[in-house]
Amino acid sequence: MAGDTNKASTTVPAAAAATPPPIFVIGSPRSGTTLVRLILDSHPNISCGEETHFLRDLEAVVGRNWDLVATYGLPREWWIERLRGLYDTFQAEVLARNGKARWAEKDPTYTLHVPFIEELFPSAVFVHLLRDGHDVVASFRDRWGYKSAARAARTEWARYVEAARHLGRRLPGDRFLELRYEVLVAEPETQGQRLFEFLGEPWDPSVLEFDPSEHSATDRYQWFSAQQREAGGEDSTIYTSRVGTGGDSLDPVLRTILRRRHGTLLRELGYQA
Repeated sequence: MAGDTNKASTTVPAAAAATPPPIFVIGSPRSGTTLVRLILDSHPNISCGEETHFLRDLEAVVGRNWDLVATYGLPREWWIERLRGLYDTFQAEVLARNGKARWAEKDPTYTLHVPFIEELFPSAVFVHLLRDGHDVVASFRDRWGYKSAARAARTEWARYVEAARHLGRRLPGDRFLELRYEVLVAEPETQGQRLFEFLGEPWDPSVLEFDPSEHSATDRYQWFSAQQREAGGEDSTIYTSRVGTGGDSLDPVLRTILRRRHGTLLRELGYQA
């Protein structure tokens, strides 16, 4: 079966070769992936909608449910081709509706499902958002509560970061870009130009003023973003008030969990531990 997987992952479909490679924005939850999705979606060539978890769910067909699906007698490659076609059809319809030429997908959970994504889309490019673990844990706490923050401190932040950086070591430089949240919000134009140069797309400064544009976003996201801006005393589209919040606001328990478990990684990345 492993041989089948490798064969499928190295064969680029003719349709994919004729179009720009899809873009996947990955990273730990609460690392700034939504910011990048809005920047991408504001570009005249790119459509990047809300998280669907589609690929994470579709992976079950050839993953945990494969023993059952295989009883129908169709080879795994048949299913991979159909799942790819299903997703391509969905994204093509969205592109047609939006009048754009290239699709992107933002979903932090996809960080842990990269092998399946590469099997479907062997030419895909990945943008990894990296953020200080202290700030990620604080954002988990503010968004989902203390238990969620403790889980992020114990395992989740490091698990996502290590998975993404493993991918970055494996892929060539034209398929993987790592952006630091702290640098992106401090230098949005410089980092934005770096992002679109990596993607092979023309720079358009309007992507940094994405609020006036229409984006498919939930009411909860819009409410939460407005609340965060107000709390930080900022009204700009891209704001820096959330940088360093973890160092200032984490209680000793969360800080100790994070540093004891992942102090080496924090120091390696330049985040004080």
